[in-house]
Amino acid sequence: MSRTVVVTGASSGVGRATARALGARGDRVALIARGERSLEATAEEVRRAGGTPLVLPADVADAEAVEAAAARAEAELGPIDVWVNNAMTAVLAMSWDVAPEDFRRVTEVNYLGFVHGTLAALRRMRPRDRGVVVQVGSALAYRAIPLQATYCATKFAIRGFTDSLRTELLHEGSGVRVTMVQLPGLNTPQFTWVRTTLRRRPRPVAPVFQPEVAAEAILFAADHPRREVWVGGNTATIIAGNKLLPWLGDRYLARTNVKGQQDDVPIDPSRPDYLYTSLDDDRGAHGPYGGEAKTRSLQLEVVKRRGALGAGALGLALGAAATTLARRGS
Repeated sequence: MSRTVVVTGASSGVGRATARALGARGDRVALIARGERSLEATAEEVRRAGGTPLVLPADVADAEAVEAAAARAEAELGPIDVWVNNAMTAVLAMSWDVAPEDFRRVTEVNYLGFVHGTLAALRRMRPRDRGVVVQVGSALAYRAIPLQATYCATKFAIRGFTDSLRTELLHEGSGVRVTMVQLPGLNTPQFTWVRTTLRRRPRPVAPVFQPEVAAEAILFAADHPRREVWVGGNTATIIAGNKLLPWLGDRYLARTNVKGQQDDVPIDPSRPDYLYTSLDDDRGAHGPYGGEAKTRSLQLEVVKRRGALGAGALGLALGAAATTLARRGS
């Protein structure tokens, strides 16, 4: 049975791959992002896959624009069954090199954008006592890394907001569910247009996965809204390991992760970026790291086949293994 699904950040990367996957299921997909040209390209992919798209250009940092998009989605596609909060931006730089206004902008898009989307969905879902809100998160919602203070802080905030909201819905006895998908490093175009002070091209933290893996997890979470869904063995290791020995993570990341987030391709740090305005050139779902990107996640298969308890147990085992290896290497 087809559903009405709203996807924010739908013009590229994870949002683009998710919209395509929803289209393949025959869903009606409302597409929210700033760039109309790239949204139209996403819509065509949804249409070819078998779905019904609706292009809704909007900046998720604008609460009124998000509310207007939600109203139009329901008017043209029907009651919203699933809302996927995915829109994001970032500045890759040492914290002291980020301008205050840039910190504010990332917070408005990433954190407040999720709040605006969630509240717009709840205004419609709570009276009907049904619906699912999927928050697209990251292992970095638990373990912050260098160069990404702007992004990590907002993912931590989203997790806090989501945990509070979940308890409120439980208190109310609501049939609305909220779930968070914690993702690994992904091969998306974001690294080609992110604002940065680096002199070499930013890259995702290895191991890298294709955005279709994230899309698979998002659709699973929408169908089976568990508290959280972890994707990638590294995600499980990071989350579990950070609970056990966070100080060890601090030292390891300080030693390895600044270099680990750059490749050998030189860039001009003043190149155009997407922080304040949409570049709106269609970059699709994939970035430049397809050669190393994995197309499936064993961790996700464990979640899907064995349930949340099995996934958590595997995560703790991986975390313990990582700790043991770190001790041996220190």
